[in-house]
Order: sequence, then structure tokens, then C-alpha cells
Amino acid sequence: MTFALDDLKTMTSNRNTVIAPLTEPDFILTEDDFSRVRKMIYQRAGIALSTQKRQMVYSRLSRRLRELGLRDFSKYLNILDSSANGAEWEMFTNALTTNLTAFFREAHHFPVLAEHAKTCALPMTVWCSAASTGEEPFSIAMTLIEALGNRANGIRVLATDIDTQVLAKAQTGIFTMEQVSKLSPERLKRFFLKGTGANAGKAQIRPEVAAMVSFEALNLLDPQWAIKSPVDAIFCRNVMIYFDKPTQAKILQRFAPLMKPHALLFAGHSENFSFANQTFKLRGQTVYALNSAMPKLPARPAL
Repeated sequence: MTFALDDLKTMTSNRNTVIAPLTEPDFILTEDDFSRVRKMIYQRAGIALSTQKRQMVYSRLSRRLRELGLRDFSKYLNILDSSANGAEWEMFTNALTTNLTAFFREAHHFPVLAEHAKTCALPMTVWCSAASTGEEPFSIAMTLIEALGNRANGIRVLATDIDTQVLAKAQTGIFTMEQVSKLSPERLKRFFLKGTGANAGKAQIRPEVAAMVSFEALNLLDPQWAIKSPVDAIFCRNVMIYFDKPTQAKILQRFAPLMKPHALLFAGHSENFSFANQTFKLRGQTVYALNSAMPKLPARPAL
């Protein structure tokens, strides 16, 4: 891969994508199969699929059936039930995970993060708990560089996701021009390299920005998380909407001990954590802080 240090001000693209309808083979998805899928993804990833998601399940999992040469879902689900190998479970989970993302999505959060960063002692850690293809953690890194300048060397962004396929893409730091088209020319020039040769029409995060972000696979339902030290902010946006209230409550209770006393929790635009008001208080538009009534959390060893 070759990327030049060219000015990216001219790197804009308006592409019209036409998606043709696909003709699916006649796979068999019974009501029992659909119920099994819903139960299995809930137990595996905490995702509560509504009964309206049947077509989505069919569309996404039928691709895997085709690859395995299967004709009906029951045989595929039997393979999962009998599999001691986690690889197929990983494929199953990846297929049913939604990864809608964009640079600086829900933009009102980033000025809040910038001001918060100025009050934090270094080193500072931000946990992005649903990193997807990388736009969100890199938006966090760019915001912190803009806010702290040379002091941004003391910043770490931990980017996790349950979907290993999107994490692999995120780690490359390579994006199409459509993905970066809404970024300002100033940000394109400052934070990206221009693709050349086989990578023409693409942009890559500059190495100094990429160095701030570390990617790890993490399931929020796992009994243990590989996060040892308290963080200054958590981005958990548009994730909780896929969990039921009991699962949301458990995750929020696990977030609290990992947060420094003045840390912030950023939620998605349709998420409301008012039911957890003994632990969190609303600080702004979908921004939460630890409830002041909570005892001060003990320091933990560094990551």
C-alpha cells in the first residue's frame, strides 16, 4: 500500500451507488428456526432481535448458508449448537451485527469531549466500545488532537467491537473518498494521507493518529473485560438499543467502576439511561456522568 503526503483538499467525490435487487435462493427459515436465531444471538451477544427482523436474519445468514452449501437454516443452527470451534459462532455474530457509522456522527458530542479533555490529567484514556469500521475512534482521536495539540501525546483511544471483520477493516485506517467526503478540507489535510496507485481514490489515517488508537475484540456480555485502569470517557453510542433493559442495566453497572470520578459516558441519540439514575446523571444531550452520590472509585493499575 502506498500513500503520498499530498494535500487532500481536492479529494472529494460524489458517487451515486445503484443497488440492484438480489434474487435469493429459496432457503427454508421456519418460525422455529427464527426463534432459535433470536435466542442464540441474545445468549451470545445480548442482542434482542424483534420479530420484525426476520427478513434481515434471512438476508444476512443466507449468505453463510450459501457458502456452506446448506439449503435450510435448521441444519446451520445445528452446526452452531454442535460446534466446539468458535469460528462459526464468530461468523454468525458478525452477520447479525449492525455497523452503521460515519466520521463525527452525532457531532454535538465532540465539542463536549474536547472541553472535557482540557480538564483531564494526562495520560487520558477514552474507550470507544463499538468501534465498527473505525470512523468513531478516529473521530475521537482527531478531536483530542485538535483540543490538546502537543499534549495529545498523552492520549490513548481504546477501540473495541464484537465484530472481528469490521475491526480488521478499522485497523487498516483506509477509507473510501465517500466515507471521508463530509470531513472539512482542513481535517483531510491534517489527518489523512492520499492514496496512490492501487489505492487511488482512498485515504489513510496518518500514522501519528493511528498510533493513538488500539483495537481489540470485545463482547460487552463477556464475564470479564480486558480493561484494567479507569477511563476518562466512554463512547457507547447506538449499542444499547439492541439490548433489553436488564442487559443495559448490567452493562452500565459494569461501566461505572471503570470510570474516573469525573468521566463522561456518551450515548446514542435514541438511548436514554434515566432508569440507571442511581449510578448516572444526565450532563447534556445524551451525555452522562457518574452520580455524585457514588463513592470515589479506587485507582487501578495502568493498562
